[in-house]
Amino acid sequence: MKTLNNEELKNINGGISFGLLALLGGAITFIIGILDGLTRPLKCR
Repeated sequence: MKTLNNEELKNINGGISFGLLALLGGAITFIIGILDGLTRPLKCR
């Protein structure tokens, strides 16, 4: 196995970043909430 130096470590690309996954999860949750509100409107208590 090859040991990488700092410059080689900085140049590694690949994978999906955590921020992108969080943004995608938030958008999906928001859309599901809107659809749930439209299909099952509940009165405020």
